[in-house]
Amino acid sequence: MKAIVIGVDAGSPDYALNRQEFDMLARGAGAQIVGQITAKRDRPDAATYIGSGKVEEASALVEASDADVVLFDQPLSPAQQRNLERKLNRRVVDRVALILDIFALRAKSHEGKLQVELAQLQHLATRLTRLWTHLERQRGGIGMRGPGESQLEMDRRMIGAKVRVLRERLDKVQRQRVTQRRARARGAAMSVSLVGYTNAGKSTLFNALTRADAYAADQLFATLDTTTRRIWIENAGSITLSDTVGFIRDLPHTLIAAFRATLEEAIHADLLLHVVDASSEQRDDQIRQVQEVLTEIGASSIPQILIYNKIDNLEMPARIERDSHGTIHKVFISAQRREGLNLVRQAIAEFANGAGTDATNDQTLQFK
Repeated sequence: MKAIVIGVDAGSPDYALNRQEFDMLARGAGAQIVGQITAKRDRPDAATYIGSGKVEEASALVEASDADVVLFDQPLSPAQQRNLERKLNRRVVDRVALILDIFALRAKSHEGKLQVELAQLQHLATRLTRLWTHLERQRGGIGMRGPGESQLEMDRRMIGAKVRVLRERLDKVQRQRVTQRRARARGAAMSVSLVGYTNAGKSTLFNALTRADAYAADQLFATLDTTTRRIWIENAGSITLSDTVGFIRDLPHTLIAAFRATLEEAIHADLLLHVVDASSEQRDDQIRQVQEVLTEIGASSIPQILIYNKIDNLEMPARIERDSHGTIHKVFISAQRREGLNLVRQAIAEFANGAGTDATNDQTLQFK
């Protein structure tokens, strides 16, 4: 599907990198980007977000490129989206809707599909009027008499009923997870969850540690469904390791709420391995974004070890760093090349035994 991407530069020094991330989202959804427009604004225009001049520029580019859809790298209000679609005569998909679309594309498990559908319905509920704009031009006719508000009200009731059903089903799944978690607790298995920014390499590390075949790819949101495996680690015994959905900048709140059942594995873990793309220029901001989501879901107090992955991109050796108490705080690895996996196992084992040895290698890593 051919797409035009409209980006809004509000003066952020990270705008170029954030725009690259949005382009990755667009391509991950199957879009062929045939044109791009950047609008610089101090504040959004109330009607169209980008202002009338940029709308005219976008309209000309849409027609010239014969684009099928316009992708907008910011969340739009229902009114802004409706106004843009009228002026551009194309479907407009904002950042939230694009992420929801990718989630719908990637969800494989029954639970994942339920969660995506719930999030989509919650997003749709605020935008129902947009769906019926084509009826506003109709003046009577068989089957077209008085469709407006009565039809909208019917849709709202139907969506409300569907949301209640989905929440009941997800509650049931959540109760099943609690039962499974209690069973693991009775088996005295320590629970470890992989968390981190999307595309940081969590699934690659999960596969390397468990010898599993969870889907891993160089794309955003390659993993949506939590996968759990039991593995044996020397000096730690049997543990359960879970691979969870990746986080992203400005993750829609509807998605955080809808995917809470999946993230329960992180909320109730004994230890979080926070996987970071060491080669990313935005690694510090990505760490901050993940910490904000962990706080929002109630997992900020769980012990963490930072796993700096993809060091092969920086030509750095695998190693560990310890804090002032001698506890392993950071591990530097390449999951793709399986370098440093023994250090990850060592970190888990030391945590399991509550032992931090004296630092022998605690100088600060200098990134190139």
